[in-house]
Amino acid sequence: MSQVLRRSSGWITAAVLALAALVLTGSVQVPASTSILPPGAIAPTDPQRATARKVGRILEEAHYSHATLDDKMSEVIYERYLESLDGQRSYFLQSDINDFNAYRFLFDDMIRTGDIDPAFLIFARFQQRNRERIEYAISLLATEPDFTVNESFEFDRSKAPWVSDPAQLNELWRKRVKNDAVSLMLTGKQWPEVSDILRKRYERVLKRVDQVSGEDVFENLMNAYARAFDPHSSYFSPRSSEEYRIQMSLNYEGIGASLQIIDDYVTIMNVLEGGPAAVAGTLTINDRIVGVAQGKDGAFQDVIGWRLDDVVQLIRGKAGTVVRLQILGAGAAPGSAEKVLEFTRNQVTLEAQAAHKDVKTVARNGRTYKIGVITVPGFYRDVQAENSGDKNYRSTTRDVARLLQELKGENIDGLVLDLRNDGGGYLPEATELTGLFIDHGPVVQVKDTSGRLEVLDDPETKAAYDGPLAVLVDRLSASASEIFAGAIQDYHRGLILGQTTFGKGTVQSLMPLDRQGAKPTNGQLTVTIGKFYRITGESTQHRGVAPDVPLASAIDTKEIGESALESALPWDRIAGVPFKASAFAGQAPPAAVLANEEDLRAQHDPDYKWLVSDIAALDSVREQKSLSLNLKVRREERARIDKERLDRENARRVAKNLTPYKDVEELDKAKDTTDVVLEQASQVMADVVSGTRGAPAQAKTARTG
Repeated sequence: MSQVLRRSSGWITAAVLALAALVLTGSVQVPASTSILPPGAIAPTDPQRATARKVGRILEEAHYSHATLDDKMSEVIYERYLESLDGQRSYFLQSDINDFNAYRFLFDDMIRTGDIDPAFLIFARFQQRNRERIEYAISLLATEPDFTVNESFEFDRSKAPWVSDPAQLNELWRKRVKNDAVSLMLTGKQWPEVSDILRKRYERVLKRVDQVSGEDVFENLMNAYARAFDPHSSYFSPRSSEEYRIQMSLNYEGIGASLQIIDDYVTIMNVLEGGPAAVAGTLTINDRIVGVAQGKDGAFQDVIGWRLDDVVQLIRGKAGTVVRLQILGAGAAPGSAEKVLEFTRNQVTLEAQAAHKDVKTVARNGRTYKIGVITVPGFYRDVQAENSGDKNYRSTTRDVARLLQELKGENIDGLVLDLRNDGGGYLPEATELTGLFIDHGPVVQVKDTSGRLEVLDDPETKAAYDGPLAVLVDRLSASASEIFAGAIQDYHRGLILGQTTFGKGTVQSLMPLDRQGAKPTNGQLTVTIGKFYRITGESTQHRGVAPDVPLASAIDTKEIGESALESALPWDRIAGVPFKASAFAGQAPPAAVLANEEDLRAQHDPDYKWLVSDIAALDSVREQKSLSLNLKVRREERARIDKERLDRENARRVAKNLTPYKDVEELDKAKDTTDVVLEQASQVMADVVSGTRGAPAQAKTARTG
């Protein structure tokens, strides 16, 4: 969410629309073969078989790569599917894999005919092995392990061979359970309490095994197909499709509460400001929902032990309708008196995921500068509201434009646009947001499946903000974020600060799999139908956007990013297009000078030195592939790590003339919310503002090819 898959969609050619219409209306019913599934196993439905055939045709005919579903692709899909079920190779035996290998080269045929029973058979075996493993884990809790034995647990088995012997698998799980126990004992717990906690944990897992639905299995299978084509093509079940819509529009109809499963209870984690629950003021954090009823007199459904998303579906509903909740108060023992709360559902806005602002003050050369900060968590737009004619529909660009006006009213000297962790979203928002900062011109080039090239321009004729600008990015800034950052860099309109971005240079189209006007029951498919290119002709695919001034980040670029994903499309380039570089290019100090100033400052800044040393310690932990299961050794390792952490923090505090922490407990209780990287970005912007040269440079025409 994270996923990387929910990125720039929303741009689609007429040719692809026509293709989608053809696929949806021209399906041929192919009867499935006699089921090979064991009694009681989850089986695909006839609508799912039909949807599978549609998905296969769309992927073959619309995907940018023009890949064919053949035996070679079948093998890739098969491996993706196994990985999605047992990526750590801790459930299946080699004998299971030997059985499954009979289907290795049949996945291409399965999706064409809709006869996907073999994939459900594989899942049935996984479900069986999952039960066996969890039941075995629970049985181990009858005896306290010997924590003095010198042995280790290898926690990363993604590259390990499949276990060939049940006894070996038991040994693997013995160590896994022992590691869970060691982790709890390091917190000061004793074995009786540890075994009780683990038993309850494993029993909850066992319950979840049996709560998996056919929709879950089908969605996972279709994603194995889609992601064999590239990492960003995805299938969304009807339920996931609704979550996608909420993410893109930042609103839904419900009561406005964040929920989580804790010990079989759906528990209130947060009450969203402005929602019906917040307005009523009757719902409290840690309250537990034990029943849900529809309307003022509907019967209550007991929801203890239910899946979270099933309970969410009961609580959400059309604005203006009533839902009643049976609540066990926070801290109340089971069996205590319950209260009934009534809410009238309404539109709920996810403000925490919307763009927001702040102002930083930075001293430089005897003067204090005000640096505005606008944080953009995603590129969203309420397309449904827009299409219905709502003139006040929500979008990233509209929110940022409003925030810019507010910051200009506060007389800021410079602006940092924070796109860290921004995975993208609605593609037109990238061009429109860019238009707030440049005069009219091209923003990005998009090449579709047919090879047609389109240049997308900034829709505005005049910039909303023409002052000093920096864009802060990290490895999780992707897609639409990279379009925006790349355009700002190419126009020399502002500086890019931070870390090289994710490297997702592809465009997805969202294709509903239901007939037009039909009730959504088949989900939707996002298909990679294009690649985007900077106006210089460079692709961001794989390579991302490199910063002008690098800043530290804890994100590992070897593990995170397009270059780390299987089936990612390759980097390439095309011809550039003419554009006029910004006049701001001649005003700001050169990037090399700013980078040097930042490097010198970082060597003496206590917060930044702490961050760099903390990242180095994290990198050392990442290199570990196994953990000792000797409790004494682990305690010594924990003590060493805690001491090093305390020493790093106290070195920072001493340098800032603050009182050092006495121990790790005091450090853990402290709540330091300092965003060191954002503080450094503000410092760089102060360098820009204080060093900005006088007269604007003449705009020049640039072309690269």
